[in-house]
Amino acid sequence: MTDAALTNHVFDVDQQTFEAEVLQASLTTPVLVDFWAIWCEPCKTLGPMLEKLAAEYNGAFRLGKVDVDKQQELAGMFGIRSIPTVVLVKDGQVLDGFAGALPEGQLREFLSRHVQPLEAIEQAVEEEAAPETPDQALTRLQQAISAEPDKAELKLELAQALMRAGQTDAAEAALTALPANLAIDARAVRLRSELDLAHALKGAPTRAELLQRLQADTGDWAARDQLGVRLLLEGDAEAGLEQFLLILQKARDWNDGQARKRLLAAFATLDDAELVSRYRRRMASLLF
Repeated sequence: MTDAALTNHVFDVDQQTFEAEVLQASLTTPVLVDFWAIWCEPCKTLGPMLEKLAAEYNGAFRLGKVDVDKQQELAGMFGIRSIPTVVLVKDGQVLDGFAGALPEGQLREFLSRHVQPLEAIEQAVEEEAAPETPDQALTRLQQAISAEPDKAELKLELAQALMRAGQTDAAEAALTALPANLAIDARAVRLRSELDLAHALKGAPTRAELLQRLQADTGDWAARDQLGVRLLLEGDAEAGLEQFLLILQKARDWNDGQARKRLLAAFATLDDAELVSRYRRRMASLLF
């Protein structure tokens, strides 16, 4: 094997480099060790195929080449009796191997038992990292419900997915249809609060219009209430909570104590425990 044929994925192995480049390296990347000789005719068929696969797998495994004529002691360590012989070293141990020049299809099958191409690994990582879209969640859950129509838990998940997809009417219908034991589930309670807040914005003015109304009249509690809901649902939770607290402070009985109800609904939907705890204390200080 000439220097020109060497790549990052294919390298020559000798007694001195075996420990570091094969055993130690296999702790992170599998190493396929090819025992060959220049006079071996089957080696001339197998070697190029292994090098091709090493390049194709692009670092998912490395190919170490051992010339048995030059490295007789190393070949003896592995008990090599015929060539070509190939062994797979993974996690510092010989995991598998074969003797003879296998056809490419069998080589691929052998590799598939122990090694994944990096492209497949990267794709799997990307798929795992990529968040599921609302539409994907709906499709997945609808298929799961078709397969298991009596599994009520899936119907609660579907109601949540409908809410995330902005289908509030459908989410409410799915929530209403849940059996009694799931209707009091914490997720169902949270979803009900989210729906209450979303309903408050039906037909509501834009944020700019609400701010304009409040600039003209700071005691426009309806505008302040809708602004609080809009800020909350648009991701500015703290600013939204501030609007409800101001109503609670200045007009606690407005609209049958709606500011308190809004705060409780908001607390049920927020994941930030520190924020919720802080505003619960502030609400309590105004009420008691």
